[in-house]
Amino acid sequence: MVALQPVKPSERALKAAQRQARDGSFGESNLVNLEAVAAGVQVCRRCDLWRDATQGVPGLGPAKAALMIVGEQPGDQEDRQGVPFVGPAGQLLDRAMAQAGVDRDRVFVTNAVKHFKHEQRGKRRLHKTPDRGEVQACRWWLDAERRLVRPKVILALGATAVQAVFGKALPIGKSRGRRQALDGGEQGLVSWHPSFMLRIPDPDARDRAYAELVEDLKLAARLAAD
Repeated sequence: MVALQPVKPSERALKAAQRQARDGSFGESNLVNLEAVAAGVQVCRRCDLWRDATQGVPGLGPAKAALMIVGEQPGDQEDRQGVPFVGPAGQLLDRAMAQAGVDRDRVFVTNAVKHFKHEQRGKRRLHKTPDRGEVQACRWWLDAERRLVRPKVILALGATAVQAVFGKALPIGKSRGRRQALDGGEQGLVSWHPSFMLRIPDPDARDRAYAELVEDLKLAARLAAD
């Protein structure tokens, strides 16, 4: 797989988004392609998370992908690089995808929230979980990505992504491995977020969660290929 590059909207697209944001004309009709979404994310003021973030991080992947993977939000490295899932959790996801036989270049990968929510402690920026209002505000962008990419299957990783994709909370341990119909016509699946595994102190429990993620990726790929 080639090194992932951030989605950089053209200067024209960015200026158009800035102008539309200023005059209040920015709406769903402006989101005609993923470049327009990427430009809009950079000027988004739908919540206050943009204030402390380096940049917005839109989704990345083919314009038409059968499988979409949704995480929570950009982390420290994602915020700096402008690419989803490139930090430690992203590296773990890449390993799980490779083990499951899933080519990341053929998957659209994004997050429920497009700006990095964190608190500063010295030189470190520590993750903070987005609240329900922030998830709802950013769902507008996720819905636009879903509408444009038109995936057959969406795999939501972690509680925040589940809330954004399904519109409600679901117990991941009991819900994983079972597909559910989504409002957009896609098939929805849930699994553990890789960052959750990185925080599990018990090696055996961590290995079990990782194995379940691999299983869920395999299922998502099979459903997307049907």
